[in-house]
Amino acid sequence: MYKEIDNDEALKKLFSGSTTIEKHAFHSLKIESGIVPTSLMISDSIFLGCEVPPNFEIEHTTRSHFFPAINKPFHSYPNSLYTKETLMGAYRFGVPDSYESTYDKLVYDHFIAQGKEADDIGETLARRVHDHSITDALFDFLSNFDDKKIVAVMGGHNLLRDNKNFATVARISKALTESGYLMVSGGGPGAMEATHVGAWLAGRDEKSVDDVVSILSEAPGYKDRLWLDKAFKALQRYPVSEYESIGIPTWLYGHEPPTPFASKIAKYFANSVREDGLLAIAKGGVIFAPGNAGTIQEVFQDATQNHYLNYGYASPMVFLNIEYWTVQRPIYPLLKEMSKQGKYKNLILSGCDTKEQVLAEIEAFT
Repeated sequence: MYKEIDNDEALKKLFSGSTTIEKHAFHSLKIESGIVPTSLMISDSIFLGCEVPPNFEIEHTTRSHFFPAINKPFHSYPNSLYTKETLMGAYRFGVPDSYESTYDKLVYDHFIAQGKEADDIGETLARRVHDHSITDALFDFLSNFDDKKIVAVMGGHNLLRDNKNFATVARISKALTESGYLMVSGGGPGAMEATHVGAWLAGRDEKSVDDVVSILSEAPGYKDRLWLDKAFKALQRYPVSEYESIGIPTWLYGHEPPTPFASKIAKYFANSVREDGLLAIAKGGVIFAPGNAGTIQEVFQDATQNHYLNYGYASPMVFLNIEYWTVQRPIYPLLKEMSKQGKYKNLILSGCDTKEQVLAEIEAFT
């Protein structure tokens, strides 16, 4: 098994006093000649997107593999998750058009220009190794959490900020975060954004939710020109959070900016990898807020993972808003009936209308 080295401190510690190193993976590091011991020999190791001194490969390595960075507008070997600063650091509050200059938008423009299904093998390779690196960084981060304390919220991207369900999702997420859960979502607008609003405000009083929702409601939908600007306005009022949450968006839907309320962002090119992986890590349960095509797809995808126990055990499927999921989109009674008939096995199903009911279902499983 390779031991990963992905930061300068770990690199310097490893090189200090070492003469032989085996089975290591060096990830997106600039290796300065001044820290390389003269007699150092590295064998059976991997260098991913690293900058190394001249003749380093010949003088200091044997049976090792070097994968250079691929020249693209995006970093092909990121060694950590994104944040609002790394994706949208160029955004200026009060100047909505400044989003056009952000890393997030520049990568999306490149993605569209090259084609969602690009023909150029260099482009497709760069995307794949990027997504591999994001998955690696994601699982490094998740290793700090109990699997059964990771909960996802799925729901429509078109849920407006002034809809009562938005505040309900935020309050559920806030309460679960305060109870030690790590909240994850698709990282976009609507119910996804509400998830991270709640996690960001964890530890504060309930009035903070009303305050932030009031600010955000000045631009209710993600198509509003000031949608992102109102998010940064709320973050100016509440600039620090002691809690983590993970948004997992995709450039496939890059016309929807990622929510800056997520403390960590695992953004992918391949939506299939992102979507399946998001459901896979939510071993503490999935809360399904009202949604349409994408959310319904995720319902059945999650049901299939639970049916086959793909990741060791089944976790709760909690449907928020019983009327919606039994009348408007009658998915909940369908799954219950199929489960009763044995067509779906291992499903843990519940329908809820209140924050308290949702919390009870998630906490009972844990």
